[in-house]
Amino acid sequence: MTEAVTSTTGELKPWQMEQEKAGWISNMRGDYLFAIDDSNMDGYKNQPQEEFKDQIVTFGPVSKTVKGGRKRSFRALVVVGNGNGKVGAGLGKAQDLTDAIRKGIDDAKKNLIEVPMNGTTIPHEVIGEFGAGKVLLRPASQGTGIIAGRGVRPVMELAGIQDVLTKSLGSSNPYNVVYATIEALKNLRSAREISEIRGLSRRREKGDEAEVGSNGIA
Repeated sequence: MTEAVTSTTGELKPWQMEQEKAGWISNMRGDYLFAIDDSNMDGYKNQPQEEFKDQIVTFGPVSKTVKGGRKRSFRALVVVGNGNGKVGAGLGKAQDLTDAIRKGIDDAKKNLIEVPMNGTTIPHEVIGEFGAGKVLLRPASQGTGIIAGRGVRPVMELAGIQDVLTKSLGSSNPYNVVYATIEALKNLRSAREISEIRGLSRRREKGDEAEVGSNGIA
């Protein structure tokens, strides 16, 4: 740690001693910066960090008419996921395309969701809607693969879903399709969550037998 500036006699002045106690250090110009104890930084560096992959779904220039004329910029729709149940989508806008993509990645990481899975597919059929977009997702047997279009496929791949049947029932706008797919994944429930909602797990714990109807459903 850098030592505080001392007086000509080699002793710390009273105000310098107060700054040092508060954890501030001085540089050669006399500017005081807050001192960070990096003794525990190795522990943070050694912690495993999740690897996220990103995929650009669509990008393009956009223009806005202002008083001085037209203002041109770029926007990019990006999907981010770890391939193991976490996925998110984000939209970035900037004057430069690379900045728009970077902002899209940051936005997607802020909106990550957990996707419940049943092996390599989804637990049940679900429909997601966003704006004019409407997407249907159905579970598929192992080896089917991802049957999806341009907007749905990157979301499925980065979420780690390997077998699924999908169908776009609404707008073909990639922005609406991607966000409708995210909404569909948000509506998925695991078998444990469904049993808790229905109260089946509580009945099993108490030893109560579920009443079975004529259709065979408890």
